[in-house]
Amino acid sequence: MAHAIIPPYLLARIAAVQEPTWERAAQAARSTLAAPREYRPVRSRLRLSIEDEGTLVAETTPAPDREISDAQQREQLPGVRVRGEDDEPSGDAAVDEAFDGLGATFDFLWDAYGRNSLDGAGGALLATVHYGEDYDNAFWNGERMVFGDGDGEVFSGFTGSLTVIAHELAHGVIEDEGGLVYSGQSGALNESIADVFGSLAEQHHLGQTADQASWLIGEGIFTDAVEGSALRSLEAPGTAYDDDVLGKDPQPAHMRDFVVTRDDNGGVHINSGIPNHAFYLVATALGGHAWERAGRIWFRALTSGTLSQTADFTAFADATLAAAAAEYGEESEEAAAVRAAWAGVGVIDDARVAEPAA
Repeated sequence: MAHAIIPPYLLARIAAVQEPTWERAAQAARSTLAAPREYRPVRSRLRLSIEDEGTLVAETTPAPDREISDAQQREQLPGVRVRGEDDEPSGDAAVDEAFDGLGATFDFLWDAYGRNSLDGAGGALLATVHYGEDYDNAFWNGERMVFGDGDGEVFSGFTGSLTVIAHELAHGVIEDEGGLVYSGQSGALNESIADVFGSLAEQHHLGQTADQASWLIGEGIFTDAVEGSALRSLEAPGTAYDDDVLGKDPQPAHMRDFVVTRDDNGGVHINSGIPNHAFYLVATALGGHAWERAGRIWFRALTSGTLSQTADFTAFADATLAAAAAEYGEESEEAAAVRAAWAGVGVIDDARVAEPAA
């Protein structure tokens, strides 16, 4: 299933608006909901080369391999190639923002965790811009990033937000590590982990500490007509927007407010607020650069090979507790912060906060 940054319930609200002043936005939302998003999973690829003596070796140079294409307002992929790794800036803002965002995400993964691209083996980073007419979304389809331009009334575009780009690319990392079923709690974890790494990529790019970061996902993608700062907030789930057209941000921050729904694949974009807030609590408790300790724990939990594709919040909490204990020790400040955070959002029992990780 292709992963999109704008959840279907948000587009459905816009599509249902009857006011003439929002006619273009409503039509754009309806078209976006109806447009196909073909999912094309790609297996990891090891990049190989031949040395002078004829020896076959793996390339290990940590450099991105980016290619941007232009769909020219059609809903056909990949579109026309417009910029590659060795090309000069194109002058098209969407092309160049996508190119830079792919590079910033690559740098984050390599600098923070030594991961060479999404697959860990230097796989190409592909993106298509100008997808569809007034297309109100950006998505990862299993092989590339795809960006619409927005309708200009609600959404102003998606390439200018590094959190959007890194979030969608993070889905590629999650898939490469075995994936999390995109439904219910495992799907909400899928979305949350992508949000976490989307936020961390921006913080890494800006050199921000946990206290300096906005902790917003999709900041800047709304027009000035919208009463909202972003799509989601890790710091305060449920507060990112409160608008007459969009409604109020429905994300909970605690299990007592967990939303049971059949929509949105069982609330994957809604209930992700709970593990999102858990990460925020860990990161701010530890301080400093969030990608260094809190992010390393999340990354290690994701890449440990022990996480089930159907993991629920408790299973992922246990994976992060195990990762913190393995990386820093069971009695460490880091392990204590992880236990307190998961208890703070109601995923584990308060009694476990005082106990070492199992």
